[in-house]
Amino acid sequence: MDASITSLTLETKSMRSEIASFQSRVIGLEQRMGLVEAQATMSRDRDQDLLCLRSKLTDIEYRSRRDNIRLHGIPENEEGVDMQAFLSSTLPKLTSLDFDPPIEFQRAHRIGPKRSDNPSRPRPIIACLLRHNQTRQILQTARNHGPFRIDQHDIRITADYSKETNERRKAFLALRPWLRQLEIKYGLFDPARMWVTKKEYLRTFTTPKN
Repeated sequence: MDASITSLTLETKSMRSEIASFQSRVIGLEQRMGLVEAQATMSRDRDQDLLCLRSKLTDIEYRSRRDNIRLHGIPENEEGVDMQAFLSSTLPKLTSLDFDPPIEFQRAHRIGPKRSDNPSRPRPIIACLLRHNQTRQILQTARNHGPFRIDQHDIRITADYSKETNERRKAFLALRPWLRQLEIKYGLFDPARMWVTKKEYLRTFTTPKN
């Protein structure tokens, strides 16, 4: 009998030891899970912060480009040695706008090196205007009446958007056939927000994935 009691006591102690060890492991796992969940929360917060910062940077870049225009299709060397003087005389002719005061620029130049692979394709011209209202006049006229022609060349004038904004605008524009098929009215706000409306219900989207 004493031997049985002794054996039972030893087994009980062993079970208690195993239970204590198991509880210790469970506590350790709970602590590690708590750390993982905290890190996941911090990661989500950082992702949200990064998205917010990216959105702000995109907005700042857009605002810094608001006075810029891009001209596509003007032959190389057409501007001679003075790009600003060339644009000052060419833009009123192209757009048929009477600028008062005369149009002025902060800077104007071709974008990138000359194309050795395709010399017949001229580099775009980017110009930063001194007066924002004249930039808006030119872009509005280009949207309504462009492209223009000069010496048998088609000239397009566009806003100066960042690469990311251009990609978003292209993605929105790719939805146009689908929206027309569904008879949904749509449009684009600057720099890259699409609005859609049907039966007086209006929504705006900042990305095509919405």
